[in-house]
Amino acid sequence: MTRCGIVALAGAPNVGKSTLLNALVGESLAITSPKPQTTRVPVRGLLTDAETQIVFVDPAGLMDPAYPLQHAMRRAAVDAIREADLVLHLHPLPDYPAPALETLVASPGPRAPERERLVARPESGVLTVYTKADLVPAARRPRDVLAIADAPSAAFAVSATTGEGLAALLAAVRALLPEGPFLYDAGDVGTQALRFFAAEYVREAAFAVLDQELPYCVAVEIDAFREAEEPVYIRATIAVERESQKPIVLGEGGRTIKAIGIAAREKVEALLGRRARLELWVTVWPGWRRDAARLAQLGLPVSRASSARRRVP
Repeated sequence: MTRCGIVALAGAPNVGKSTLLNALVGESLAITSPKPQTTRVPVRGLLTDAETQIVFVDPAGLMDPAYPLQHAMRRAAVDAIREADLVLHLHPLPDYPAPALETLVASPGPRAPERERLVARPESGVLTVYTKADLVPAARRPRDVLAIADAPSAAFAVSATTGEGLAALLAAVRALLPEGPFLYDAGDVGTQALRFFAAEYVREAAFAVLDQELPYCVAVEIDAFREAEEPVYIRATIAVERESQKPIVLGEGGRTIKAIGIAAREKVEALLGRRARLELWVTVWPGWRRDAARLAQLGLPVSRASSARRRVP
């Protein structure tokens, strides 16, 4: 009998969820950045062997939202946790101990939507996973993250950089998956369309190239994705919130947008296993981070509360 289940990676922003997802599935699916709140729409990666299929879900970090985009990101994260068969509660080992997951998932305020406040506990429970274990020598680690093999209830210490603890964590996850058929083809590595990942790679490159707060004002939409062509043709629009931000994205003589395009194309080609031609355009979506229609267009869940006009930094 095969086993298959949805496993959500949950935690505060910047705890290493996306880096761990990429290490577990062996593909650079989720975008990563030293800046927090990089993930917006949950990314789904697959790990399949002969008997088990794990559907990993990497949502945004559980933050205290300040404006509609963040409210939508948090709502998508809470939904991912509610729908999971198992939750991995991630927290950096250097910042031990981890807070209770319930405190992160709990509503950030009395006016938050009811769906954010009511979170069903997954049937298979929650595993605490301490990330960035390579930053803490074994001799300095707390006792409850040491004897993993002998104490299944102990917390797991893992490093996406060195691979430490990943095999033990995967063994524990597989044992807790519910019995059932695979949800996806065994050869798939992700559940989302290639154009989704192309947009994410452009946004990841923007995070890397642009400074300060501007990356948070950037959204990316794929206008064309033609796999039948050689090289694969992709046209993407980079949207900012104000006209004054367009020259920053373009850069002097187009140098900045060229750097973004080169970095993004390299990752797209690695995922496709083929050459790609990537064209980038810049436009303005005024105030898109508080625009419910734009957030829905980007694949984020919105509510009446998320469309309220609030100051966006």
